[in-house]
Amino acid sequence: MQTPAPLADLAVLRETYKQDKVAVLLGLASSTYAARGLKQTLRQLSILADGLLIQLWQQAGFSPELCLVAVGGFGRAELFPQSDVDVLVLLPKGESPEHTPMLQAQLERFIGSCWDTGLDIGSSVRTVEECLAEAAKDITVQTSLLESRRVTGNTHLFGDFQQRFQAAMDPQAFMVAKTLEMRQRHNKFENTPYALEPNCKESPGGLRDLQVILWVARAAGLGHSWDELARKGLATPLEARQIKRNEALLGLIRARLHLQAKRREDRLVFDLQTSVAETFGFSSDVTPEGRLALRASEKLMRQYYWAAKAVTQLNQILLLNIEDRLKTERGESIDHFRPLNERFFEKAGLIEVASDDLYQKHPHAILETFLLYQATPGLKGLSARTLRALYNVRSVMNGRFRADPVNRQTFLQILQQPQGITHALRLMNDTSVLGRYLWVFRRIVGQMQHDLFHAYTVDQHILMVLRNVRRFFMAEHTHEYPLCSQLASDWDKPWILYAAALFHDIAKGRGGDHSKLGCTEVRTFCRQHGVDKEDAKLVEFLVSEHLTMSHVAQKEDLGNPEVIARFAQRVGDERHLTALYLLTVADIRGTSPKVWNAWKGKLLEDLYKATLRVLGGSAPDANTEVQARKREALIELARQAQPHEGHKALWDTLDVSYFMRHDASDIAWHARQLSRHVALPEASPARAIVRARPSPVGEGLQVLVFTPDQPDLFARICGHFDQSGFSILDARVHTTRTGWALDTFQIVTSMLPEHYRELMTMVESGLAQALDQQGPLPTPSRGRVSRRVKSFPITPRVSLSPDEKAQKWLLSISASDRMGLLYSVATVLARHGIQLHLAKISTLGERVEDNFLISGPELQHNRAQIQIETELLQTLQPS
Repeated sequence: MQTPAPLADLAVLRETYKQDKVAVLLGLASSTYAARGLKQTLRQLSILADGLLIQLWQQAGFSPELCLVAVGGFGRAELFPQSDVDVLVLLPKGESPEHTPMLQAQLERFIGSCWDTGLDIGSSVRTVEECLAEAAKDITVQTSLLESRRVTGNTHLFGDFQQRFQAAMDPQAFMVAKTLEMRQRHNKFENTPYALEPNCKESPGGLRDLQVILWVARAAGLGHSWDELARKGLATPLEARQIKRNEALLGLIRARLHLQAKRREDRLVFDLQTSVAETFGFSSDVTPEGRLALRASEKLMRQYYWAAKAVTQLNQILLLNIEDRLKTERGESIDHFRPLNERFFEKAGLIEVASDDLYQKHPHAILETFLLYQATPGLKGLSARTLRALYNVRSVMNGRFRADPVNRQTFLQILQQPQGITHALRLMNDTSVLGRYLWVFRRIVGQMQHDLFHAYTVDQHILMVLRNVRRFFMAEHTHEYPLCSQLASDWDKPWILYAAALFHDIAKGRGGDHSKLGCTEVRTFCRQHGVDKEDAKLVEFLVSEHLTMSHVAQKEDLGNPEVIARFAQRVGDERHLTALYLLTVADIRGTSPKVWNAWKGKLLEDLYKATLRVLGGSAPDANTEVQARKREALIELARQAQPHEGHKALWDTLDVSYFMRHDASDIAWHARQLSRHVALPEASPARAIVRARPSPVGEGLQVLVFTPDQPDLFARICGHFDQSGFSILDARVHTTRTGWALDTFQIVTSMLPEHYRELMTMVESGLAQALDQQGPLPTPSRGRVSRRVKSFPITPRVSLSPDEKAQKWLLSISASDRMGLLYSVATVLARHGIQLHLAKISTLGERVEDNFLISGPELQHNRAQIQIETELLQTLQPS
C-alpha cells in the first residue's frame, strides 16, 4: 500500500487553488481578451485542477495499482470556469470498494477533500471490465471515456484500459448513436439555433455540435483536432479556420456566462445577455433624439446567431464526409448516382454537384440547385459535397450575381413553384444563399426582437409566416383554419402572398416605420424581377398594411358600422381584403405560440366577413344588421323550444349597440338565461345572475353577468377573476334601459379542459356571491413581472381621446403584462366614476395592449383627465 503523503491543510489548499484560478481568469472578462487564447486559458484551468487532484490523491493514500483518469471535457483539458471536474477512479481487476473497507474510506476521504478544496467533482469508480460493460450499454458513458486522459496513478492500468476500449469501439455504430442523440437534443431545443435564450453548449449550432464531429472522428481514428481533419481531407483549410473561429467565439461566450452568473450557466438568458455583451465591448446605440436604436445585447446575439448558423452548416458537411469515409474504409459501395441533369446527380436522396467547381464556373447553378430541389420529387436535401461547394462560393454571390437577369428569373420561379416553397427558402437561408441573393434579407438574419411579443429572430419569424401562408394552400392542413384554406383554394397567384410574407418585416431594426420601409424594398424587388404592375401593387399593399387588420380587429369596436366602413375603404376590394386576411392570420400565428388563440381568430374572421358584406355592396346599416341577427337568434331559440315571444321582455330593454356587439348565438344564449327573470322581476330579487358555458370559440369560458349596475362593477368582476386565476380575453359591457348591467366575458385559465364543468359552477356561484357583497374594493396586488419583462421592460403608455362622435372616450394602454394588471386599471376607472362600455383585451406575449370605450363626467375636464392618466401610468409601472 502507498504511504499517504503528509496532510496539507485543506483550507490552505482551497485558498491557494482559488487564488491561482482567479489569476488565470483575470483577463478573461476583459473586452481586449482575444478569443483565440481561450483554449490556453481552459488548459491552464485544467492544469490547476490536475495539480490539486494529484495532491489530494497522494494524501488519500491510494494503492499504486489504482489510476485517476480525467474524462469528458476535463479529459479534453478544456475546463470552463464553473464546469464540473469529471474523474474516473480506475481499479485493477477484482478490486471493489464494497468488499474493501479501507478502499471505501480512502475514496470517501478523497471525494470529500475535493469538495472541501473547491473542486466541483463528478466521480465514478470502476474496473476496466466495468468501464467496457457500461460503455457498451450507455453512449454517454462511452463518449465520456473516449476523451479520457491519465492524471496520476498506474500507467499500465490506464494503457490497458485505452487499448481495450479502442478495440471495443465500433465507429459506425458510435456515429449512428451520436447522430440520433444529436437529433434528440436538437428537438429538445426546438430544433433551431435561433432561440431567444439559446444554450450555447447544447442548442443546435452550439459547442456540442462541434464536439460531436470530433468524437465521431476520434472514434474512427480519423483525427483529434480540426487541423488533423483538414490534413485527412475531411475538412478544407477554410472550413477548419471557420470552425476554429466560431468555436472560439462560442467558447468565450460560455466562459463569460460562467463568470457573470458565478455558477454553471450555459444559457444566454435575458438577465445575462447585456452584461455578457458589455464584456465584448458592445454598448447600446441611441438616436440623436435619445431613443434606443440597438441594444448591446442585440449586437452580441447577432454574432452568436451567425456563429451558430455557421456551426450548423459545417457540422452537416463534416458528418456527411465522415460517414462517406467510414463506408469507404469498410469497403461498402458508394451510393448510386442518378443523373438529374448535366450539372447535378442524386445520391441517396441528396443533390450532388457534378464537380466541385461547378458554382465557380456556372454561378447560375447556385439558385438552380434550389429550384431543382423543389421540382424533383423524393429529394430530401443537399450532399456534403454540394453543401461544401455552396459554403466555399459565397464570394461569388455579389452585386453582379444579384443583378443577373437569369438569377432573378430563377428566384422568381422558386417563389412560383407549386410545391416546396417553405423547404427551399429555409434551405437557402440555412446555406446563407437567401441572404446573399436578397441582400436586404441578410440584414435581418439573427436579429432579435425585444418586444415581449415575438419568440423568434426576424428571419425565422419571416420564414414561419411564409410556412403558415403555404399551409393554407395544402389540402392536408385544411382542418387547421377552414376559412383560410377555403379562401386560398380560390386564390390564383399564391406567390404574391409568399412574396408579401418574405418582405413584410424585412425592414425591422432600422428605426422608423418598418412597414413603409419594407414597402420601398418590395417595390424595388418587384421592379427588378419584372413583376406585373397590378401584382406588384398588391404585394406593396400587403407589406404596407400588414399590421392594419390585426389593429382594427383587436383594438376597435367591430360593432360600430363606421369602423367597418373605414376599414373597407382602406382595403378597397375583395381581392385585397382576402390577401390581407390570409397574411394577417399567418403573421400573428408566426410570432409566438403564446400569442395566437381562437378568440383572436374569431375577431379577424368577424372583421373579414363584415367588411366583405360592405365591399359586396351592402351598406353598413345598423338596423338591417340588427334585424338579421335577431332573426338568426329567434331561429336558434325556436330550435331549443323556448316560449313564443319569451325573449320580448328582455329585448325591449336593449338598444341597437347591444345587438351590434353580440352575434346571434350570444343573443340567443342571453335570452334563454335571462328572459324569465326580466319578464317576472318579482320572482327574482335584485341580485346578480351569473351564467357560464364553455366558450363557443376555442378554449376557456364565456361568462354572462346580469346585475344592477354600479360604478365599480367592472373592477369587482376583474378582481374576482384575477383572484380565481382567470385571464380576461374580451369584455362586452352593456347597460339596459332599466339600469341593469348585461356583461359578457371571455376568460381562460391554465386548468385542464376536463375540469370545465367544475369551473363553470365555481364561477357562477363565486362571482355572484362576490357581486352581491357590498364593501370597498380590495387593494390591487402588484403582481411580479417575468424575467423577460425585467430584462426588457417597455415604457407604459396611456392614450385618452374622444371617439368619432365626441360622445365617448377611447382609452388605450400599453405595458408589460403581470398578474392583476387589468384589475388595477379597473380600480382607477372606478375611483373616478368612469363607466365602461367596451373592453378589448389584447395580450401579445408578455405585453398588453388594451382598449376601452368609456364615459363619465370627469372626462369633460382637462385637470381630471390628466389625473386619471397619471394614476394609470403609475399603475402600469412594473413592480
